[in-house]
Amino acid sequence: MTNAIPSFFGVAITSLAAGYYLGTLSNVESPRKSKKAQQQEVIKKCKEEAEALEQQQQHADEEDEEDDDEEDYSDDSDEEIESLTLNDVPGEVRMALVIRQDLGMQKGKIAAQCAHAALACFRHIATDPNKRSYNPVMTQRWLRCGQAKITLKCPDKEKMDELYAMAISLGVNAAVIHDAGRTQIAAGSATVLGIGPAPKAVLDQITGDLKLY
Repeated sequence: MTNAIPSFFGVAITSLAAGYYLGTLSNVESPRKSKKAQQQEVIKKCKEEAEALEQQQQHADEEDEEDDDEEDYSDDSDEEIESLTLNDVPGEVRMALVIRQDLGMQKGKIAAQCAHAALACFRHIATDPNKRSYNPVMTQRWLRCGQAKITLKCPDKEKMDELYAMAISLGVNAAVIHDAGRTQIAAGSATVLGIGPAPKAVLDQITGDLKLY
């Protein structure tokens, strides 16, 4: 009988120790599982929201499929300019973004319109080998210069038209961005003129009298 008591306590202590160890493991694993479950819930929620937005967009597109004005801007610069002769002009290559001041555009609007102008110029000169305006040499020079851009002030559309004509006459790629008129300004307004990429020496002949924005 005396031998049974120590044996009983030994079993009890072993059981308690095992229970404590398993409980500790459970507490360690529980936060991990909880964190993973939270992550999965967030991803699931994001997926559901994205799918809902996609469905809404598809529905809106179906309603507006007859509307030609699908973007918030248009590039009406259909004239393709061959700028290959400019490749012989050395020096830094830049792009100029000329912003109309008489429209009273807010900073966010201006930033978006400048992005449209920069992309339009890049499309003209770098994306389609079948275009007359395609010039990979000038594009690479511009890219190596860190895709340099300069923002300038333009008083009104009359001056912007003058700058555009001057750029075309010198064989410089250019694009005029017209807003769709959904916010702030009237539809069709010419907002930003993109010029280049072109050698700085040539750009200065076009925009040298303009002030920095």
